[in-house]
Amino acid sequence: MESRSGNETPKIGTDSSLPIIEVLSDLTSALRKDERVVLSAPPGAGKTTMVPLALIKEPWCTGKIILLEPRRLAARAAASRMATLIKENVGQTIGYRMRLDTRISKATRIEVVTEGVFSRMILDDPELSGVSAVIFDEFHERSLDADFGLALALDTQSALREDLRILVMSATLDTDRISTLLDGAAVIKSEGRSFPVEIRYHDRGPQERIEDAVTRAIEEAHRSEDGSILAFLPGQAEIRRVVERLQGRLGTGTVIAPLYGNLSQQEQDLAIKPAAADTRKIVLATSIAETSITIDGVRIVIDSGLQRLPVFEPSTGMTRLETVRVSQASADQRAGRAGRTAPGIAIRLWHAGQTAALPAFTPPQILASDLSGLVLDLAHWGVTDPTALAFLDQPPGPAFAEARNLLVLLGALDDNGRLTQRGRLIRQLALPPRLAAMVIRADEDGRGREASELAVLLTEQGLGGTDIDLDDRLRRFRADRGDRVQASRGLAGRIADSLPNKGRSRAGGSAGGLLLHAYPDRIALQRGGKGRFIMANGRGAELPDTERLAGASMLVIADVTGRAARPRILAAAEISRSEVEEEMSEAIRTTDECFFEPASRQVRARQITRLGAIVFAEKPLPRPMGEQAARALADGVKEFGLKSLPFSKEALQFKERLGFLHRSLGEPWPDVSDDALVARLEDWFVPYQGNTSGLAAISPSSLTEGLRSLVPHDLLHMMNRLAPTHFDAPTGQRHPIQYDGEEPALTIRVQELFGLKAHPSIANGKLPLLLELTSPAHRPIQTTRDLPGFWLGSWKDVRAEMRGRYPRHPWPENPADADPTSRAKPRGT
Repeated sequence: MESRSGNETPKIGTDSSLPIIEVLSDLTSALRKDERVVLSAPPGAGKTTMVPLALIKEPWCTGKIILLEPRRLAARAAASRMATLIKENVGQTIGYRMRLDTRISKATRIEVVTEGVFSRMILDDPELSGVSAVIFDEFHERSLDADFGLALALDTQSALREDLRILVMSATLDTDRISTLLDGAAVIKSEGRSFPVEIRYHDRGPQERIEDAVTRAIEEAHRSEDGSILAFLPGQAEIRRVVERLQGRLGTGTVIAPLYGNLSQQEQDLAIKPAAADTRKIVLATSIAETSITIDGVRIVIDSGLQRLPVFEPSTGMTRLETVRVSQASADQRAGRAGRTAPGIAIRLWHAGQTAALPAFTPPQILASDLSGLVLDLAHWGVTDPTALAFLDQPPGPAFAEARNLLVLLGALDDNGRLTQRGRLIRQLALPPRLAAMVIRADEDGRGREASELAVLLTEQGLGGTDIDLDDRLRRFRADRGDRVQASRGLAGRIADSLPNKGRSRAGGSAGGLLLHAYPDRIALQRGGKGRFIMANGRGAELPDTERLAGASMLVIADVTGRAARPRILAAAEISRSEVEEEMSEAIRTTDECFFEPASRQVRARQITRLGAIVFAEKPLPRPMGEQAARALADGVKEFGLKSLPFSKEALQFKERLGFLHRSLGEPWPDVSDDALVARLEDWFVPYQGNTSGLAAISPSSLTEGLRSLVPHDLLHMMNRLAPTHFDAPTGQRHPIQYDGEEPALTIRVQELFGLKAHPSIANGKLPLLLELTSPAHRPIQTTRDLPGFWLGSWKDVRAEMRGRYPRHPWPENPADADPTSRAKPRGT
């Protein structure tokens, strides 16, 4: 083939039937007028290949075009397709650049790169020297690297490169949001081209495994329909199980081709290329096949309706994989794969009514990812506050804070969030921060090359097999001679050669001895039985007891999955306690601890040696006293609640009076609800329990004293006026006022109020008491907030009833003028 050099534009072949051709003139016109444009085009429109080839002919395009793709498979496929159109080999005018494979030359004008590669390109060269345009393809997938790359590109364009063109392309995109982010950029829409697709629903039974349902659907479609089949499954484990079930059941004229990210290039190409003459193909794919690649010959799609997404938990610093329902957008894209070249069929393995309940779009990665790499790169960019950049969705605060804390722990950032010298070394390595920190520490110990191999193995799925034991996987990785493995070892070698000590190697130890510098929070001790471990971060994790590592005393865990209750270990290495004590000596603490023991409801003390939540040794100490013991006792109150405390009647009434004043008047009267008191144990409980070592030993008077301490001294006298404890009846007897209801109440026999012409009140006469009037036998007869009105009104009826029931007690016609009494009438009267 003819080679070219310089900026000479090659002769470009086109497919005039591609729908994108109809809008190319609108697109090029828009990019001549403005540096920011949005293109919306469905799968199969031809945008990935035809747009870059059209733009390199534009007068403003004097340098390279960078085309971002979400996956390596898509990047290779796009570069190959464009090179074919211009009748060249990949690596000439059209090239690609990715982590394990690069094919570019001085003649390359269109570079197809994976999104993570672009982030490193712009971070290392903020001006993007020699680049005329950046195209973000399949942006609807909303990967973290794509969001970050776009934010950086917009920042570069605003500050350094006003001439830089930015084009955002997507199959399904909220174009209004992205246009707004790009300051009202023009939106060009291509309608696309597709044949009708018949949607069928085959509901999966609640107990039917997804691989069984997919296998059944494939066999039925294979018997009743023509054409190749594309089946979507959540992950490679399910794909392998479907392959096993289909073996030998579809005939020799059918090829079964898995398709997922960590297959070799040859295996991926087998799945993508058209089936040979007189054969059919069954492609079993993850979400990788939704939009970014074209699989020829497919007219039947079987959709499991599931996808596997990483979910980051800031509270633990761990990422778990979660199998979730696909979005409506993903379901539509999957179905559309059946109508690329002819009318097709999409079989959905769920009930039709469930479609409306699917989320509209897949959540952006930035909202559910480990952000440590992003925070490190932002610090390199000179940004400590992410709101300084134009993200479509800002990083969540808790995840951002957790990432920053981790980077400080690794020595990559200082306390102000600025990049340290060690952070610069970590960032220079093409590795996640944890693994980069591990490699740098190992290089200092003479194990840099070994650590580089382990780091690459952990970042490239499937290398060295799928065993949980990383020492075994590392041995197989070193012995494997496959193309992908050799490319990975080459990357590990380049990483090692870039280290200060050039990866100089000494006699190596275990993988665990390396891993603990990447995952100090996931050092784990067996506890509770074989295969059950507690990690330094306080979380549990489990292994099947048939695994060799299940019997290990200690592990370092590199990967776990599953929810908090019973997470399952996916990758780990054994480590000895002596290695942990030697390597983590600064993190191991021996302290005297005072704690509350729930079983005995007592405060205990012990000397304990621990690494985070892992306890290495402990011994009891004499029973503690003083403030430390009181704080531990407060932990017991938090556990058992205020009901565990021996409040006296006096203390409970004081609490109720304060509660009334707080509800009625607010500050400065304190909130003494149960929740508020538990939250303020340090203020009213701890200072009065210095000589107490258990809940049963707490004195009621100390609780009363503590509650009174919440009220400033000068308010205590006012409290007695505003919310008195008792009402002094006209008989001279004192009756307690209840403050535990919505309003203060007084329960009193009606005869004791004879002679009163005004209603009893508190708060300097401003608040009437709720009177609960009783008979001589203390049975309720009337409730009133207006005693004079009661005397003049319903008293007549009450009197008539009470005279017959209690004849020995006085029932005057005019109680307001009668004498109060608490006694019956003398005999004979």
